[in-house]
Amino acid sequence: MSDDLKLTQTRIRAGIWEGVLTGAGAVPPKLDVLHLEKPLAGVAVTPVPGREGDYAVRVPIPSDLLSEGVQTFLIRSGGETLAHFTVITGVPMEDDLRAEIDLLRAELDMLKRAFRRHCLETAG
Repeated sequence: MSDDLKLTQTRIRAGIWEGVLTGAGAVPPKLDVLHLEKPLAGVAVTPVPGREGDYAVRVPIPSDLLSEGVQTFLIRSGGETLAHFTVITGVPMEDDLRAEIDLLRAELDMLKRAFRRHCLETAG
């Protein structure tokens, strides 16, 4: 396999992950897409018109694999992971992250006040 092989995501639309594989040469490598170490069917690799060695990659995301939480899909060739994509469903994680950041800020403010108080007490 070429070290120049690169797979770049372009979008996810209508339940299909799309990307561009570059550096593959005249014959594209066989791509395997795995979810929980099980292969997915229907992966399509087609030449990009006018760009020799570049291929459009389309991976249908089966709806039966989507459930509450985070689902990660690996795109591999010859045992090497070229790319991955993640689908998050259910409760938005953004709210959890904001709450966690707010908590960290509050703790940092508390530590700053305690440190300043300690410095004032030991200086005098």
